[in-house]
Amino acid sequence: MRLAFIRLVLALICSPALIAAALEPIRISPNVYYIRGESGVPSAANRGHTSNAGFVVTGDGVVVFDALGTPVLGQEFIAAIRKVTPLPIRRVIVSHYHADHVYGLPAFKALGAEIWAHPAADLYLKSDAAQQRLAERRTTLAPWVGPDMRLVGADRWVDREVTFRQGGVTFRVFPVGPAHTPEDLAMIVEEEGVLFVGDLMFGGRLPFVGEADSKAWISAIDRIVKFNPKVMVGGHGDVSRDAATDLRLTREYLVYLREKMGAAADALEDFDEAYSKTDWSRFSHLPAFHEANRRNAYNTYIRIQGGDK
Repeated sequence: MRLAFIRLVLALICSPALIAAALEPIRISPNVYYIRGESGVPSAANRGHTSNAGFVVTGDGVVVFDALGTPVLGQEFIAAIRKVTPLPIRRVIVSHYHADHVYGLPAFKALGAEIWAHPAADLYLKSDAAQQRLAERRTTLAPWVGPDMRLVGADRWVDREVTFRQGGVTFRVFPVGPAHTPEDLAMIVEEEGVLFVGDLMFGGRLPFVGEADSKAWISAIDRIVKFNPKVMVGGHGDVSRDAATDLRLTREYLVYLREKMGAAADALEDFDEAYSKTDWSRFSHLPAFHEANRRNAYNTYIRIQGGDK
């Protein structure tokens, strides 16, 4: 039985359907690159590769933003960085601790990179929810998330704005949550006008709202727009060179969710009835709609019913 299982795993790993091209760094400014995730939701077929991550090459090392969604993707991300520079990877800034952004961290930790995250993530890492998600990913993303996968915490917890210089480049890291999660962090590369915002922006696809504070998320978007960056990198989809326009989709969807589900909750209307009569046509064409929209709507309904006005 054990030998048969090993053969099955090897067959899956070697299957042409599961073999993907090496990750390619996309240059978005003189010293800033990003890796673009695929559309849709994490699966064994896409190896969990649905999120974006980025890196900045400085005069004496590399600063990374997020780490992708499986250990093998973390390793491939490092290989992609090595296509650009042999300089050491000094630091990884974590936007938030959803699995699709952090399960690649073990590869960076093994290199000695310093991990930065918001302290609210520490509470999540110690929760049953974190272990339940890990167990789920070991099943749904096998063999890409294996039984030896361990969650990686931070070496430094950042709960307020921090500015640092690295190799002649100025970085500003600051909290933008609670919004998508309690621990949302963003990072600006000052000289190049590049802003990494994690899952505050879902480019060209439906946002995953889950249990997010959507009211605070809308406020966070309004703050982010005022930075007017040259380039903005969200957690999913294409980069933006027009932050106000490209954040509009996420913002309009969150506002619509709160309007429709809020009205239903206030009227004590049954969720299933409210959901079925809501016109979702503005968003139903977007990638991940069928996987995420009903859950987004239900969680918004429950939050507003519980007093999140």
